[in-house]
Amino acid sequence: MFLSVFDLFKIGIGPSSSHTMGPMTAAARFLDEMLSGDWPRPAGAVVDRIGASLHGSLAYTGVGHGTDRAVILGLHGLTPVTVDPDLTDAIVDKISHDKRISPPGHPTYRFDPAVDLVLDKKTPLLGHANGMAFYAYDSGDRLLLKRIYYSIGGGFVVSEEELQRMKAKTSAPASGKRVPYPFSNAVEMLAMAARSGLSIAEMKRANEEVHTSRAELDAGLDAIWDAMSRCIDRGLSQDGIMPGGLKVRRRARQLHDKLQEQWSQNRPNPLLANDWLSIYAMAVNEENAAGGRVVTAPTNGAAGTLPAVLRYWLHFHVEADKDSIRDFLLTAAAVGGIIKTNASISGAEVGCQGEVGSASAMAAAGLCAVMGGTPEQVENAAEIALEHHLGMTCDPVAGLVQVPCIERNALGAVKAVTAASLAIKGDGKHFVPLDAAIETMRQTGMDMSEKYKETSLGGLAVNVVEC
Repeated sequence: MFLSVFDLFKIGIGPSSSHTMGPMTAAARFLDEMLSGDWPRPAGAVVDRIGASLHGSLAYTGVGHGTDRAVILGLHGLTPVTVDPDLTDAIVDKISHDKRISPPGHPTYRFDPAVDLVLDKKTPLLGHANGMAFYAYDSGDRLLLKRIYYSIGGGFVVSEEELQRMKAKTSAPASGKRVPYPFSNAVEMLAMAARSGLSIAEMKRANEEVHTSRAELDAGLDAIWDAMSRCIDRGLSQDGIMPGGLKVRRRARQLHDKLQEQWSQNRPNPLLANDWLSIYAMAVNEENAAGGRVVTAPTNGAAGTLPAVLRYWLHFHVEADKDSIRDFLLTAAAVGGIIKTNASISGAEVGCQGEVGSASAMAAAGLCAVMGGTPEQVENAAEIALEHHLGMTCDPVAGLVQVPCIERNALGAVKAVTAASLAIKGDGKHFVPLDAAIETMRQTGMDMSEKYKETSLGGLAVNVVEC
């Protein structure tokens, strides 16, 4: 299955790709299907009211992740790309007051979020931990249409039927066009690189250019980095308390100012690179926690790790240029696609090893590549970073993407740079293959208790509150 760089890196809003962007997209899909008429509608029936229910992890941490708000915005006709984060509060408040919703191209429907949006913690949907259902009723409250969707991580959304085809491994590729380097795991990727003499970025570029022109690809990659960079800059300029009730204060700006002062004094600081990495990552994830504009990398919860490493590359390496940014993103996307294909990038499915662990592996691969690493060294860098996130739980306090998520991104960035540095000093030969680390992550995630998979029922989510 071909996964584009633009599948892994999606521009959207915080605080969660699976709990915010995914449900918003699912709501938009439901509206489209209602309008299409491609469903068995009883003669003369007219949709008068719509409803939705959230299940599993979406129900347990939905409020903290803004899932309820995302569904309301999605049913209003907005998408993660089109929504203006500064207008969301007013839109949600108006719909809650009017108890009606009027998406573009549709008539006005009855929709009272207090009644018609249910967080159902008792009825899991069996396909995936992030399940949701949408309903359409007539004026007599007769059910006309029901559709189930799953948010499977990184903003990806599939219907119940699509998920079953994926599990049966019968789903078709995203496009009928064949790509020249159709690797689905790291072994195939390295073999194709050896035969072709191309880098991982060059192979990924060749695959992408089957679906889009070189100019469009480069413009898209530049837009991704621009959105990431703007998110860092905005995060470094903001102060105050993040929303949600934990009263966690933003720290990136204060830390950045202190670091700038040290930088101007030319005082020795052996931890300088780590400090910058951490601040960049925290800036992004503070923006994410506040519902700002972010890029999935590969998820919102892990959105700060990769941009921090890329900004570090530009900050500390004089050879960095625009082409290297593109190669970084292409290489990272190649590794991210392998992880998603063979395991998961969803915290609700495999814990935070699938989010920050995957992000760290992607960032390590991208950095190693632009530092001149061979494909074998790039694969080694990704493996080192992923291996040392194995078993990491997803236990957000109060269901908010704040503690421990913000600092966790900072440490993921530090691990990524360390992994790339270790790998590029070797010859690419190593004991644990990347594919083995990915399979281990998958198995570990399947064995992990649901308490530690984005439900806030275990770990820090309960012990911090009790303290």
